[in-house]
Amino acid sequence: MTTGSSKTSSTPSASRPAADGGGISTFKGQERALRADRLGTAGLLLSVLAATAPLMVVAGVMPTAFAVMGIVGQPLLFVILGVVLVLFSVGYAEMSRHVHNAGAFYAYVARGLGGTAGAGAALVALAAYSALQVGIYGIFGFEVSGLFATYLEVEVAWWIPALAAALVVGVLGWLKIDVNALVLGVLLLIEVALVVIFDVAAVADPAAEGLSLHAFNPDTLTGAGVGTALCFCIAAFTGFEQAPVYAEETSRPQILVPRAMFLAIGFVAVFFAFSSWALTVAAGPSGIVGAAQKQSAGLLFFLTEPRLGETFTDVLHVLFVTGMFAALLSFHNVVARYAFAMGREGLLPAAFGRTAGTSGAPGTGSLLQTVVAVLVVAGFALADDKPTGDPTAPVLHLFTWFGNIGALGVILLMATASLSVIVFFVRRGAAGAQAWRLAASAVAGVALLVIAFYTVTDFDVLVGAGPGSALTWVLPGIILLAAVLGLLQGLLLRSRNPEAHARIGLGNEAFQLDKAAESGTDQ
Repeated sequence: MTTGSSKTSSTPSASRPAADGGGISTFKGQERALRADRLGTAGLLLSVLAATAPLMVVAGVMPTAFAVMGIVGQPLLFVILGVVLVLFSVGYAEMSRHVHNAGAFYAYVARGLGGTAGAGAALVALAAYSALQVGIYGIFGFEVSGLFATYLEVEVAWWIPALAAALVVGVLGWLKIDVNALVLGVLLLIEVALVVIFDVAAVADPAAEGLSLHAFNPDTLTGAGVGTALCFCIAAFTGFEQAPVYAEETSRPQILVPRAMFLAIGFVAVFFAFSSWALTVAAGPSGIVGAAQKQSAGLLFFLTEPRLGETFTDVLHVLFVTGMFAALLSFHNVVARYAFAMGREGLLPAAFGRTAGTSGAPGTGSLLQTVVAVLVVAGFALADDKPTGDPTAPVLHLFTWFGNIGALGVILLMATASLSVIVFFVRRGAAGAQAWRLAASAVAGVALLVIAFYTVTDFDVLVGAGPGSALTWVLPGIILLAAVLGLLQGLLLRSRNPEAHARIGLGNEAFQLDKAAESGTDQ
């Protein structure tokens, strides 16, 4: 298999065949490239951070980790994971200076490990991010239904607001990315402001144990639940790695993408470490696990009301929902861009590799994700929305199952990307110059594989299934199936169309080469 640089030089533009059903041989017209100069540092950072859904993490993920794992040292876990992900991003960011492709993960894998591995990573990325996005519809619908019941005394089935949100997100996905960034930015800033207000209130009015730093004591990270707690916590970081997906839509990707990534990791690590510590301060280190087990996802609101009042808590409930909507839109945008990149390179039908004429957005990919979301929500509605059924089913099933499937896929993609970074620079003869970055990638890759191991072995705990449940292998098996199908597609493409296979991961570079070739032919 060849590196990215050798692919470019060994496949002369003049010898490439005309466009065929694969849709990757020529790129006639700007509709085969995403519009540049749409995002600056602020827009890119807000688009990325919205996927982390700060309020959803503080109100949902953190209480669950405290309750299920019984690990008081969750704030320390966020610090440790922040360090691991900074190490990962050292090589990942350097790679982003050399590869600008909306396919991000799979493009990096293709440029390092070859087109077949890239095809496998592409399908895993599509499945993982789609699962992350679709899963949020479960908890979104459940929470909106609860708001209607609480404040309007109207009973609304969870799937009605979920389907409505899917349609609104689908419409926004067709708009210009700068419009999307504005929507995401406003919602994100409000979320962060409210959580910070709670953090300050908790520090100002701590429980009986005072401003204890016990949660940062390494002794709190003992016991069988630490590995699974890592799985919960790393899912909270998901989103920072999406910055390269928008590289083609920035004016200076080699500068803006690494900057946005490091800013995102730094913010997320500090913000979540401080906020989880604030929860332990508000409930007391000795009482946080018991309070989380009793209050579940209501823990944040339970701790907020006596400190900031009922009105603030009500506003927090509403913003909890808008924060989830921001995450839905952010993941939707990422899936649409992965589909666009795959369509442009023949890994999906050619229609996915074209943008909408007026907005420059990847419209077909956006439509695909909307259809998938609607079908999955409808399926869970038919299966779970019964008069005698469990009213929390959309949260326990749709959100939990799909969220953990997606998190596992992203963890494995990051580990594979770490290896790809090393191979990419070694093959380019730059191992010496990039030695410290490659060492950082190696350490991060090993750490991510350890987390992936715990994720798979503890999947029964993560999804709330019994040890003997088929879900413990069926759900992670979805990621394995996506990888196998992607690899088979790559092998088939290599045997049937070697030139198309050689272009996997080149993205807009191949587009520019073909434009130059067409200009030369016309002259």
